[in-house]
Amino acid sequence: MRGSEIKGYLLYMQQPEFCVHKKEGFTLLEVLLSIAIIGGLLVTLLYSINYHLGIADRHTVITVATSLAKAKIYEAEKKLSSGRGYFEEPFKDFTFETRIMDSLYPGMKAIEVVVSNGDETIQLNKLIENKNE
Repeated sequence: MRGSEIKGYLLYMQQPEFCVHKKEGFTLLEVLLSIAIIGGLLVTLLYSINYHLGIADRHTVITVATSLAKAKIYEAEKKLSSGRGYFEEPFKDFTFETRIMDSLYPGMKAIEVVVSNGDETIQLNKLIENKNE
């Protein structure tokens, strides 16, 4: 064979149907690496979602406890009596304690309300005029 024939033969042998190393699809290493990357991203995403749902739940409890404490302060202003107990449905998990005390300021009384559900505790204070003086 002459040089040009050898060159043509080599080009013919390099055609895809004669190549031993065909490049169709992905290698096992590439597939495993992509699965590992996707798995890492999913773990991070699930952790982030769980963390933020916990924060949202805590804020909901704090908001409900604050609203219940405000209602108890309003009630204590009208009755001027201390007490403790549980709230009615749907807030039966929350407890309260109301205290009426003399204030450091003359002519004022202090109302203190503590609302708790076991995990979170909210304390609100309010000064009112002492009508007995």
